[in-house]
Amino acid sequence: MYDVIALGELLVDFTGSGASAQGNPLFEANPGGAPCNVLAMLSKLGRRCAFVGKVGENMFGYMLRDAAAVAGICMDHLVFDREARTTLAFVKTFGNGDRDFSFYRNPGADMLLREEELPLDEIAECRVFHFGTLSMTHEGVRRATVRAVARARQGGAVISFDPNLREPLWDSLDQARAQMEYGLSQCHVLKIADNELEFMTGQTDFDRGAAMLRERFPGIRLLNVTAGAQGSYCYYGDERVFVPACRRGGVIETTGAGDTFCACVLDFVLEHGLDGLARDHLAAMLRFANTAAYLVTTRKGALRSMPEADEVRRLLARTEEAEA
Repeated sequence: MYDVIALGELLVDFTGSGASAQGNPLFEANPGGAPCNVLAMLSKLGRRCAFVGKVGENMFGYMLRDAAAVAGICMDHLVFDREARTTLAFVKTFGNGDRDFSFYRNPGADMLLREEELPLDEIAECRVFHFGTLSMTHEGVRRATVRAVARARQGGAVISFDPNLREPLWDSLDQARAQMEYGLSQCHVLKIADNELEFMTGQTDFDRGAAMLRERFPGIRLLNVTAGAQGSYCYYGDERVFVPACRRGGVIETTGAGDTFCACVLDFVLEHGLDGLARDHLAAMLRFANTAAYLVTTRKGALRSMPEADEVRRLLARTEEAEA
């Protein structure tokens, strides 16, 4: 039995790495994709994880498989496609660490996963099933995702959802919104970024936006809003908890920060469940998740840059001591 199975995209993030002697931009090929980033951090936290998805049968696909396996993720359910290519993303990083993406995907192998390629028995037995919307952009992989979610729910898994909105990958924003609504209707644990909350609710006030989502989608037990350098919010029952971001300088880029945060939340859920969570426990969850996310922003890439649990604890202890 796996603690967490994640389904979705596995791709190469080409991030800027200076310039050549001729002045041409250089890019570093970093293994990535939100679901595998989440699993890589969960593996660092001692959880047994497996990935479900598809890559091209080419040098990039094999590189991604090997990198994820080294990160401790079971890749037995990765499918190779002989016709479609592995999805690539070129990432432009701005001075504040924010990013702009250019995708080479249509078609990419990840959007061609079929229902018959799903490991349904394993999905039915996992404790947590995690997914996002990049596996909902096209009809075939959308059917596979819906089938996998249904099987996980039948097996009693906690369903985790991160919208991970990437506007250029959708034919229309109405389609993106509809698929995000599906994810919101299925999940017990939600990690949503501030811009995604505004996209879904029209609200820049996090409390109002969270209240709107919880009223419309009552199955969401634990709702977390990430707000970048501001920090993160947690909504559970009658509790509303805010913890400021860990801000110790040295930020290079923000790729993988939200995925790292999400993984830490899922580790907390695996440890404590979703019943009777106390306010101080929720605050501790956010502090740990914020600290881990910060550490990732001080490194390039994501999947290979996840911090060790002890590294997070040491920095958290130093931060709390400095604030005391």
